[in-house]
Amino acid sequence: MEQFTYYLPCIYAFLACIGFSLLFNIHGAAGMLICAGGGALGWLVYLLAAPLVHSDIIQSFFAALAISAWSEIMARLRRCPVTSYLLVALFPLVPGGGIYYTMEHAMSGETSLFLESLLHTLGLAGALAVGVLMVASLARLVTNYQNHRRSLPGGKHP
Repeated sequence: MEQFTYYLPCIYAFLACIGFSLLFNIHGAAGMLICAGGGALGWLVYLLAAPLVHSDIIQSFFAALAISAWSEIMARLRRCPVTSYLLVALFPLVPGGGIYYTMEHAMSGETSLFLESLLHTLGLAGALAVGVLMVASLARLVTNYQNHRRSLPGGKHP
């Protein structure tokens, strides 16, 4: 029964990403499957990190790293923009519930609960952003290094 703890949420994330692929007009079955595979991979990393880190913010960070790496690799293999793969795959991790409860506490006048949920939601969103930024920066460094090596005479580094 424990296997369903990991399989079912990943399948649900996969199916949700298929829906978002339709919404974002991702063309072709291969593109949709890549987007959905990224979402399922991100959710799997999120779940597998839980016993190791005991913090959903750090779990989100690791999931964002995995999704970003997946998106960068797939975009280069298919010669497509990274953004479409990345945005669709990140949707299952977006803290929509946190945003909702933050606003609910704000409207109810529950200041301490509002601030607590606001900071937690910002932490989750920030972890996703930092994870994406780190992988994108690393990919850019590698690309710039490769382009620099190619521009040298003979294609060799100094």
